[in-house]
Amino acid sequence: MAEYGYFLACEEHGPAALVEQAQMAEQAGFTALWISDHYHPWNDAQGQSPFVWSVLGALSQATSLPVETAVTCPTMRLHPAVTAQAAATAAVQTEGRFRLGVGSGEALNEHVLGDQWPQAAVRLEMLEEAVQVMRELFTGNEVSHHGKHYTVENARLYTVPEQPVPIDVSGFGPAATELAGRIGDGFVTMAPDAEAVQRFRSSGGTAKPVRGGLKVCWSHDREEAVNTAHRLWANEQLPGELPQILPTPRHFEQANQLVTTERVAEAVPCGADTEAHVQAVTAYIDAGFDAVYVSQIGPDQRGFFDFYRAAVLPQLPG
Repeated sequence: MAEYGYFLACEEHGPAALVEQAQMAEQAGFTALWISDHYHPWNDAQGQSPFVWSVLGALSQATSLPVETAVTCPTMRLHPAVTAQAAATAAVQTEGRFRLGVGSGEALNEHVLGDQWPQAAVRLEMLEEAVQVMRELFTGNEVSHHGKHYTVENARLYTVPEQPVPIDVSGFGPAATELAGRIGDGFVTMAPDAEAVQRFRSSGGTAKPVRGGLKVCWSHDREEAVNTAHRLWANEQLPGELPQILPTPRHFEQANQLVTTERVAEAVPCGADTEAHVQAVTAYIDAGFDAVYVSQIGPDQRGFFDFYRAAVLPQLPG
């Protein structure tokens, strides 16, 4: 059965607003949460970037919905041993309703300690080793690890959930998608790409869940919605590896000047056309996804939740 969740955007909202949105999502009929993990927003207009692990603690007390990071990079800014402790604590706080979504990251967030930003193949190699380290730590046993990228000595997590934290792996290209199939407990991606789902399945993800994210901008005024989506999230339309290598919000703002409002209008469901929203969500289910997480762009969260509760969620396939 398909699952429909809400995607909390740490880049746009502070901690209190995110908790409030999670509560509104549960009241509206969404059955799960995603939450982004960033050090910086993509641009200054988005304006926020709280520490996700603090917000997760608040969410564990404010809502009963399962929640997943979408996604955490456990390779540079946070060592995998530290990420494992944070994830294990989140799983305990949520009584087992936490999944750790991981990815190879972006320079925007991960270069802040002054480390060299590796090539994509090296980042995936680091991610695979990081997942191995975290899985060993989730057992609650003492771990010593001396690998190519990470060293762990006499580390033991004393606060662990009854079951190891599931780790879903994000992928946007063939190599990352195949890695997700091989090492992940599930697959995370941001486009309704049936070919990527099939690649994940054929690489070892046969019976594992596939989860996708979708950004929309609900408003009674479609033109206003398009302008809001363009102002805040033009970066979503940047091509190729560019989002992984630009180092600061300022650089994204420069690149965003190449993205037209027409391009955003074509790519992002904007306005209050129920059928457009239903079709955008259903495209993921048709592509073989098990769950879709929708994120409202802009400040009108209440209007979005009212719209989805009354008009969109009842029309989605079960």
